[in-house]
Parts: sequence; structure tokens; C-alpha cells
Amino acid sequence: MCHDHDSRPPAPPRSGEVGDREPLTLTAADGTRFSAAWAAPAGDARVGVVVLPDIRGLHPFYAALAEQFARAGVAALAVDWFGRTAGVPEAGTRGEDFDWQPHVPQTTEAGIDADLTAAVAELRRRTRPDLPVVTVGFCFGGSHSWRQSGGDLDLAGCAGFYGRPALVGQAADRAHLPTVMVVAGADAATPVAEQLALADRMRAAGAEVDAPVYEGAPHSFFDRAHDEWAEACRDAWEHVLALTDRVALR
Repeated sequence: MCHDHDSRPPAPPRSGEVGDREPLTLTAADGTRFSAAWAAPAGDARVGVVVLPDIRGLHPFYAALAEQFARAGVAALAVDWFGRTAGVPEAGTRGEDFDWQPHVPQTTEAGIDADLTAAVAELRRRTRPDLPVVTVGFCFGGSHSWRQSGGDLDLAGCAGFYGRPALVGQAADRAHLPTVMVVAGADAATPVAEQLALADRMRAAGAEVDAPVYEGAPHSFFDRAHDEWAEACRDAWEHVLALTDRVALR
């Protein structure tokens, strides 16, 4: 499990007003309806983020993270993985009792990319048609965010926290988008060496990869409850926001 049910993300190093926030139901090109959480800054957004959650889908942690991105001046949309197999949750987000285990194996790259495409379109519909968009994912979502560096969706960059290189697969050899890989130095789920090897493989393919390693930090350290990792959380924010700032200038 990536976070406790009551966990919430740390605040970004820069903070403004949230102008808009609401739960949404989006529809992918194959007709699948899925849950999402929207948040936007009070002023104009120069960049957008699609938040890709961990194995629990659209947990409240990720709806809250969308709001934190909005506070940092970024339009954000957090999505759920399981519209095809579990439907749209009545509450908008997945509850503590949601049994994600039978649903994760039923996800497909095609389904994930269809939902991501719909999320990008919704971000641009709510902001402007040429909004640069990056993905930011965690664990399962981090893996699929890194995978986008070698994909062909209309994205400007991708970032992932403590992902699994195996889920990136052959897309690593096509990597071309600027990528941030946030690596927990004491990650018990995925060896650091495997993540750094993936970074090198993606660099060899042509992607610019920023891969900070936080020595001693555990899997899921990006949590406001972890006081001992507050500085690591702040620095991780800086790496991700440096990517959003960079693509906003294009």
C-alpha cells in the first residue's frame, strides 16, 4: 500500500489561491466513464498536469494533490484507473474499503492511454487548446507516467515517483520526452539500481532524465505526515515544478 487512507500530500514550495475544484466524470474514446478530480489556480495556468495515482485508483490523496498543484499555479486533473472494471465510485474517490487487487491486473496500456487522452483533452477544454501537459504518477502511476516518455500522446513531459521499470517495458527504448524520476533511496518495492538503470536506458534513447535519489527515504515518503522527510518532499516538489516550468516556456 502506497499511503495510509488518511494520508495527504505535502504542500508545494510556492503557494497561491485555488480558483476552482470539483469532482468530474470523464468519458474515454471507447465509451468508458471514469472518475477524475479537477483543480485550477485562481489565475491563468501556463501548464497542466494529469495525476496518475497508485494501485488504489483515485484515492483522496490524489484529489488533494490536484489541489496542491493548483496552489502552485498548475491546472491539474487526477484520474481513476478502474472505470472499465469497477465503474465510477459514488463518492467520486475510492474509499478505504475498495478492493483494488482484482482490478489492477485488468488494466491495459491501451485503456490507460485512452483515459489519459481524455484527461488531456479536458484540461485543454477548461484552459486553452495549446496548454502543455505533463503526467505526474506514483508507484503504478509513476511507472505509466515514465512509459509516456516513449509514447505518442500529445504530452510535453512526464514525472514519476517510485515506479517499477518493468512496467515501462520497451517504451524505454523510445523515450524522448523530458522525464523526472523521483527515487526513494530505501525503496523496498523496487531496487534503486533498477530505477537508475532505467534512467540510463531512457537517456540512451534520447530523453533528458532527471533522477534525484533521496537516500534513506522509504517508498511513499511524499506525505505531509512524514516530518523526517519534509526536506526531501520539498526538494521533490522542486524537481517536478522545474519540469512544469520548463515546458510552460516552450
